[in-house]
Amino acid sequence: MTLLAKSPDQGGLTLEEHTRHVVEAMTHMASELDVAFDVARRGAILHDLGKGHPFFQAMVRDELTDQDWIEQEPHRHEISSLLFLPLVKEDEWPQMVDLIAAHHKSIKKDRSGRGLIDLVREYGPNRVFERHQEEWATWGPEAIGIAAAFGVEQQSIDEEARRDAFDFALSHCRRNEDGWSALRGVMMSADHFASNYTHDAADEVDNLHQEPNLTGYRENSGPYTTSALYPLSRMDTDDERPHTLVTAPTGAGKTNFLLGRCNGRVFYTLPFQASINAMYRRIQTDLAEHFDAPADVRRLHATSRIELDDENFEEDPDLQRHPGASVKVMTPYQMASTVFGTAGYEAMALDLQGNDVILDEVHTYDGVARSMVLQIVRMLVELGCRVHIGTATIPSALSEALMDVLGGEGQVQRVRLDDETLDTFNRHRVHKCSSLDAAWTELDDLLEKGRRVLFVSNQVDNAQQRFRTVRERYPDVPAMLIHSRYKRQDRAELEDKIEVFEQQEGPCVVCATQVVEVSLDISFDAMITDAAPLDGMIQRFGRVNRERSEETIGRLKPIYVIAPPEDDAAILPYDAETVRSSFKALPADGEVLREANVQDRIDDVYPEVEIPEVDTHFIWQDGRYRIQKLQHRPKSVLLKALNINSETCILRSEMHQYTDAGWEERQQMHIPVPVSFTRFEEEWGRLPDIGQEPLCAPDHLYDPDGLRLGLTTQLPDDTSPNIL
Repeated sequence: MTLLAKSPDQGGLTLEEHTRHVVEAMTHMASELDVAFDVARRGAILHDLGKGHPFFQAMVRDELTDQDWIEQEPHRHEISSLLFLPLVKEDEWPQMVDLIAAHHKSIKKDRSGRGLIDLVREYGPNRVFERHQEEWATWGPEAIGIAAAFGVEQQSIDEEARRDAFDFALSHCRRNEDGWSALRGVMMSADHFASNYTHDAADEVDNLHQEPNLTGYRENSGPYTTSALYPLSRMDTDDERPHTLVTAPTGAGKTNFLLGRCNGRVFYTLPFQASINAMYRRIQTDLAEHFDAPADVRRLHATSRIELDDENFEEDPDLQRHPGASVKVMTPYQMASTVFGTAGYEAMALDLQGNDVILDEVHTYDGVARSMVLQIVRMLVELGCRVHIGTATIPSALSEALMDVLGGEGQVQRVRLDDETLDTFNRHRVHKCSSLDAAWTELDDLLEKGRRVLFVSNQVDNAQQRFRTVRERYPDVPAMLIHSRYKRQDRAELEDKIEVFEQQEGPCVVCATQVVEVSLDISFDAMITDAAPLDGMIQRFGRVNRERSEETIGRLKPIYVIAPPEDDAAILPYDAETVRSSFKALPADGEVLREANVQDRIDDVYPEVEIPEVDTHFIWQDGRYRIQKLQHRPKSVLLKALNINSETCILRSEMHQYTDAGWEERQQMHIPVPVSFTRFEEEWGRLPDIGQEPLCAPDHLYDPDGLRLGLTTQLPDDTSPNIL
């Protein structure tokens, strides 16, 4: 019987074919990533031979019943693969164990409880060994023959040799020192890559690990020619110091400067999906069209696999998560595995090692997320990366913390614009409104003058209610609403719509929440906004008078900030004291917000920066690793550390569709909501054991009256307020 590696519904790939694809991927990756080539190649040959075991073959052929799963002891093909160690020299056995033993499971404390040490603790070493060598005569020799086809000398392996191999692997894993294994990382990368490219791995792998040609950014060529409009374009990027910290207003040329500082493959991080999508498209266009330097550019975030409908670029969804991109645009959360030690962290660390990482918009992270980003920076330095940080606003205390982590002035090119240059970026005149009623009066005047107005609320329910009022009060004025509580597919449509909406002639109103702070490239004539933390408000202000040209320098547009209410709960999700001090720190009513003074105002609000302690969750601290090689932690560690405050909803009418759908289709149905929405669980219901086990919201709460409100919690006749 021919041994299979994949089930018939996954192509029915034979074990020999799959091994060939992994060897092809490993041949490229080991050489590019400076991993012991010959050892890694032999590990690729041996890593899946254990799939020849009768249990795996029955499983892959769909011959097992539910009762079989219950009655039979667990089997892991990685453990059976360790029995083939005698095919290589004994001095290579330690490296082989690193390559084979944990390329799917953690050796211990695995979420499934099926790591090597987990199984030995539960069943004892003898039973685990006997289980994984069962019926050896029926499959072992055939697996040895597969190894021989790739140049590993064919020989028989008797039971004593198999036992020696098992005992060595177990002993090696038990005495593993703390740290991370590059061999495990490259094995996981090659195996996962080959599993996706079952028939063309050799062709696809040749495109990996190519450094992009970024000379266009350094030379400010194409559309980025040196100009006084972009003062950073006139600054030298050839500083020999490896790291960068740039603080500059939006439109100063920060992105080009950061990319111009890069010398290797680039990992470009941003906090929001919309900004990731926009940066991905920009870099693609720059390299392909403006600089004639095509490169493998990818994006990676929670829903990147479903956003592949761009008219101009073809993006392979299977490549998004794989290592080796020339440029990868992503969130820092995709790097978080390297500091929390979650599954695949070795592959991520190996991919990052020695390359350039851009952390843009770092001011948007607060609380535990800020601690995570600082720890990521520490880890990146440990991995020999060149770290380039960009921000528009940042408290001096946080800036100094970053400088300390990066090694100080001797290691960091620190760039700040002088006051005279900053004054050319003055764009806004700030007005303070004493109440919401006063803000409505200002909106009347703005629309009468034909202005395009962005009306920003801190809470979704408020944004929805204000949109209703706008529609009632100004029935002839174009208006739209955007916030986080839409189905993902609807949210994407709205983000496209707003970028067109704000370009129209005549008055219009867009009611929005914080989603507009940094995620969208829009420019309105005026803004009315709830008071918020000062750094967030300044980001919001950047959506007004955003376009920069010689004609617009010195032009000021109005911002109206509503005074914070007395009720602290009405200021959520923000800290009430911070919001009140931020409102106080704004210029006096009617004065210009000078860019040269923004830093002082930020420091008045944030004289110190809170960096919560999450050290117990980090795998690297005080210059040493705190995790055993070949071990990883469950993803729940990351979620717990970050205190992820999110739930998922779908509409009740889509329950059956969701149950039958694949991952990408389910993502499009998701409506992100706060954890507080669990209060509706008894009333709405939930889909247990399906996907993300979403809450099932009644359809009439989504877009009531055809207003495209998104998910509501309070209908017009409902008198009970819901503020979250």
